[in-house]
Amino acid sequence: MDIEDKKTYSDKWFSYLQAQICNHFEKIENDANGFKRFISTSWNKKSNGGGGTYNILSNGKVFDKVGVNKSTVSGIFSKKFRKNIPGAQQNGKYWASGVSVVAHMRNPKIPAIHFNTRFIVTSQNWFGGGIDLTPCFKDKKEEIYFHSKLKRICKENKKNYLKYKKWCDDYFFLPHRNEPRGIGGIFFDYLDKNWETDFKFVREVGISFIEISKNIIKKKINIKFKEQDKEKQLLKRGRYVEFNLLYDRGTKFGLNSGGNTKAILMSLPPKAKW
Repeated sequence: MDIEDKKTYSDKWFSYLQAQICNHFEKIENDANGFKRFISTSWNKKSNGGGGTYNILSNGKVFDKVGVNKSTVSGIFSKKFRKNIPGAQQNGKYWASGVSVVAHMRNPKIPAIHFNTRFIVTSQNWFGGGIDLTPCFKDKKEEIYFHSKLKRICKENKKNYLKYKKWCDDYFFLPHRNEPRGIGGIFFDYLDKNWETDFKFVREVGISFIEISKNIIKKKINIKFKEQDKEKQLLKRGRYVEFNLLYDRGTKFGLNSGGNTKAILMSLPPKAKW
């Protein structure tokens, strides 16, 4: 399979997954009598460098805000940024496609959920992505369920769960506060050993995200919460904002690849406190 076929297959998969995730979240919202739908906005990158679509559902019964973004872009990185990207040092050329999701819940007892997968092409090509949770309240049973599901996905695809878990713990960490953003999950990058098996793994991570998020949300959707619980959530969201603006590689990649600013910053919660 040549690189153009790989681009086509991955791009089509990310479009399909975006639609499936949006349908999944709309059903959860509507089942809770929220009757909210995603508002879809398409954008095009300057100089015919691709574009994308970001879908936002906000102010619902279940979701304060959930964003589902899919983009496919190409171009040339700046000389300053290309040193950070494998295979881009020589001429800076790139192609990238992916889907990213961030869900901020109305109920503070339900954790914020983040997911993304991507395929990047320079003179090299690789997959990356991950899933992680950011709860406001500790729930050991939920934590065990979440990590056991991710461990099983990795095992079935002969991937190193412990490596990806540690990568996630190290990545989603706020050094200026010396604290983790949440309870981790898995994070992986530079998967380039076998395109077919790596693509299968990426697809299964996406499908598993739908199952995992549904189970976590459904279990807690009717739990009561107090005003002080919401205050704690808003403070935790402040940490989320700090990480995404200061350290998140996806944010930096999007801004340096000429992406749409609103789509890139869709991960930020509607309200936060410090």
